[in-house]
Amino acid sequence: MMRRVLVVAMFVLGLVATACSPIGTPPGPAPLRYRDDVFTGVTKTADITYGSAVNQAGQTVTLRMDMYQPTGDTVAARPAIVWVHGGSFCCGDKTSPELVDEANYFARKGYVNVSINYRLVASGCPGSDVNACVTGIAQAREDAQTAVRFLRANASRYRIDSGRIAIGGSSAGAITALNVGYSPENPGPGQWQGHSSAVGAVQSLSGAELASGPIDANDAPALLFHGTADGAVPYAWATSTVERAEAAGVLIVLRTWEGAGHVPYTQFRDQILTETRNFFYNQMDLAQAAR
Repeated sequence: MMRRVLVVAMFVLGLVATACSPIGTPPGPAPLRYRDDVFTGVTKTADITYGSAVNQAGQTVTLRMDMYQPTGDTVAARPAIVWVHGGSFCCGDKTSPELVDEANYFARKGYVNVSINYRLVASGCPGSDVNACVTGIAQAREDAQTAVRFLRANASRYRIDSGRIAIGGSSAGAITALNVGYSPENPGPGQWQGHSSAVGAVQSLSGAELASGPIDANDAPALLFHGTADGAVPYAWATSTVERAEAAGVLIVLRTWEGAGHVPYTQFRDQILTETRNFFYNQMDLAQAAR
């Protein structure tokens, strides 16, 4: 009898630990919106203009995003995710395959997703022009913040819960996502001023915080995925981000892949999607979101 009680107690404690973990699976009967697939179709709207900005060559760049929504959804206020592509700040596009996959995955669960383009710098990062690189990192953050503000300014039009917006990305996009999460006090220039550019949660695949300013207690919680053999964004940059966030009292979770390189999305796809789903659900309190 005592053994049976012990087994039951251990089982209950395991459930509690899972529920309390930042990446623990949210409880509830299936299908649970924002955890499970509740839609089979996804509607994509391409090339929505969310702003414009002048690049380092003095050219005015039109900023565009692709939107992915659950087909047939009628909920009036849905959580949203901004996805940011990689490419060393010189290259890449909002149609990056892993972002499209993530956007479709989360749309089927009831989210509004946008994948954005942002200003790029020809020399990239790292490049021959250090100042251009640093400016490019800052401009990417500013454009992503503009995208967040655009969603809030147009929340009624796109049926978005303005209090539940997350951001994620890969490589340069992950750096940008973290910089947005750690810069609510520094929204930068751009359209839709008067609306907050703060986010409720951040996902980073092979990224780190770079040049966002001090991390403080009001910044967003973050989930980082990183390989120890990453030759583009060193693993040490990720651990440094963790140390600074923890010192500031900000929740941060680092998922380490021993021996993995840069952006191993295909290799770890299931883990990335599942743990990002759980993290966003838990950190944005989606148990209380509209259904």
